[in-house]
Amino acid sequence: MIEEVKPARDAHSPTPGKPGVDPKGEHGLGTEDGDATEIEGELDTLRAHGELVSTAAERDEYLALAQRTQADFENYRKRVARDAALAQDRGVAKLAKELLPALDNLDRAIEAAEAEDPLLAGVRLVRSELSAALARVGVEAFAPLGLPFDPNQHEAMAQQPVGGAVSGTVAEVYQNGYRRGDTIIRPARVLVAA
Repeated sequence: MIEEVKPARDAHSPTPGKPGVDPKGEHGLGTEDGDATEIEGELDTLRAHGELVSTAAERDEYLALAQRTQADFENYRKRVARDAALAQDRGVAKLAKELLPALDNLDRAIEAAEAEDPLLAGVRLVRSELSAALARVGVEAFAPLGLPFDPNQHEAMAQQPVGGAVSGTVAEVYQNGYRRGDTIIRPARVLVAA
């Protein structure tokens, strides 16, 4: 029996009869539909990857913008709260400044009244209510008798030698001072020992 010898195939030549292979392909470069689909799929993947990168960059940009906006809003909220508190403090101080002369006049009326005067109880009551209202908003009186003179808190009306008083201290308080927290609404008017 004689065996039939088949011609040797080139590694680059297409395989005849193999499904999906174009036997007419030139130089064995694979012009089959499967290869073209595969290349298109890879191009679509690359395009999709580029879109993902673009979308991720856009997302990061919007996230940074949202974070800046949130920080700006938080700073704005704090600034408005601080400004509102300062405005309230200024309003209370202004009102207290306007009421202090009336309080001083009530004190003078109480000092000048005779003990049997029937109006004295009413004047004391009005003075007490006015002082309580100022205290509720944080305004307090201070009388620095015996303390060292402080030009930030006291107004020197006179300076003279006073027996038994240390030089530079408050020897007499002519008019109480008033403050709200650390803010001096009205300095105490005092006599300073020389």
